[in-house]
Amino acid sequence: MSRFGMLLQQRLRRDWLQLTLWIVGTALMAFAGYAGVTQSYATLADRQNILVAALANPVILMFRGLPSGTSEGAFLAFAVLPWLALLAALMSSFLAVRHTRGDEEAGRSELVWATPAGRRLPTIATAVHGILANLVLAALTALALIATGLPTAGSLLTAAAAGACGIAFLGIALIAAQLMRTSRGANSLTIWVLVATFLIRGIGNAAGTPSDDLSRMTSAWPVWLSPFGWAEQTRPYDTDQVAPVFLALAFGLALSAAAVGLQSVRDIDAGFVAERRGRMSAPAALSSPQALVWRLTAGSIVGWAVGGALTGILATTLSGLVDQISGENPAVADILKKIGGATGGLDEVVVTVFFTLLGILAACCAVQTVVRARQEETRGTAEAVLATPVGRVRWLADFMIVGVVAALIVIAAAVVAGWIGVWSNGGDDALYRVVAVAGLGQAVAAAIFAVLPAVVFVMLPRATAAVAWSLVLFAALLGMFGPLFGLPEWTANLSPFAVTPVVDGSGVDVRGLWWLVLALAAGGAAALTLMRRRELAPGT
Repeated sequence: MSRFGMLLQQRLRRDWLQLTLWIVGTALMAFAGYAGVTQSYATLADRQNILVAALANPVILMFRGLPSGTSEGAFLAFAVLPWLALLAALMSSFLAVRHTRGDEEAGRSELVWATPAGRRLPTIATAVHGILANLVLAALTALALIATGLPTAGSLLTAAAAGACGIAFLGIALIAAQLMRTSRGANSLTIWVLVATFLIRGIGNAAGTPSDDLSRMTSAWPVWLSPFGWAEQTRPYDTDQVAPVFLALAFGLALSAAAVGLQSVRDIDAGFVAERRGRMSAPAALSSPQALVWRLTAGSIVGWAVGGALTGILATTLSGLVDQISGENPAVADILKKIGGATGGLDEVVVTVFFTLLGILAACCAVQTVVRARQEETRGTAEAVLATPVGRVRWLADFMIVGVVAALIVIAAAVVAGWIGVWSNGGDDALYRVVAVAGLGQAVAAAIFAVLPAVVFVMLPRATAAVAWSLVLFAALLGMFGPLFGLPEWTANLSPFAVTPVVDGSGVDVRGLWWLVLALAAGGAAALTLMRRRELAPGT
């Protein structure tokens, strides 16, 4: 077998579980999306009402796709295409950084570069690996859509648009891995680009020009700055534009080639973006292992907290606009009530829906914090800490505690911002209580995801990152999209985000709060108990 074939085989063997979860999850989301469209919006009038509301409300366009007609296929693309593309982008981004900067940090790349494979071939193998993963994702997604009975041409184009967006972000992540000196920095840069381009896509759609019949939107120019915008401009099941797919492919391949070129001119463990100079002596705040965890994760926590604050203020400042639109289009209220589960006025339902999204953001923050324990273990830095009087249980407990507190910080930022939004709009005083209850409930739900990764870390250390992020994705899909896809109520209740307390009239419906608290306590106890018997596994 050739050197390239061996490198590619190694990557496939290492990633088969993670890629299977990403790819199958994306295909299932596409299939479930069709079921949701046909069950919840079976008539032309239902779909027309939603599109009219979307064209009138920039918020809906931020979280949905580009309106391109009222057919079942076009409405499906409007509902789920941005999320299919987002899943492909996340899969590709993590894959690229893991096999480039991640391997370099762990010392594996240096061993490979010392062989006849050289320095360029591993990066080329990673790029090909990512392209193949997106091709398989596109193929399975297309088969899932075709199996629903939708037109073949539109199904193939929808899947191709998602896969091409994944390849575009593969190139972005490969460049980020060359620019930044650490895998954490490369992942952070890629995710910030991903979030920014996703928002730019929404802004471009919201600033566009609607058609006379209010069923289609002609996007403004900013969408052409975003790979997500390119995916939506394909307009599957409508005009079926193929050119944006080739644009995304060319963009991803060009960046991948540039990454190979940058790889050949930089030093081992170096990056093109210089790091800050370190302090001559450690501050007193680093006198404990828990303080070290805070130091390692503070930057990402601040970023998630900013996102939480934005979500909180949107939840309370946009409720009036949604209320106005829903008065003309009752279907909007039906959608929001299905997602939020609240029974009060529409402004309360809007807050609940936004705080469900907030719970997902806080859970991501908690997962990123706890997964850091596995990264410290594989790099050998955990061994230096555990060589001191710090025990394994205390070490893991510190990551769990910081993960829970990080989720609480994100939620607190959103609650304060939400209260500011209520005060600035002169809203109903009852909304203060709605925001507080929704925030408290989502804080407990998010804390669950500081415990679950710890359990996985103890039992299946090599699968920590893959399983932890998959659990968040699974819970988010069930909690946010399960009701819209027409899934049974019990499936949505499997998501912690969907069973948090809500305001019910003059009281509070605690729903699944006590089950969440019990799961939080049991999971934490199980992780710490099992950690007593687990040996350190550095470099594996």
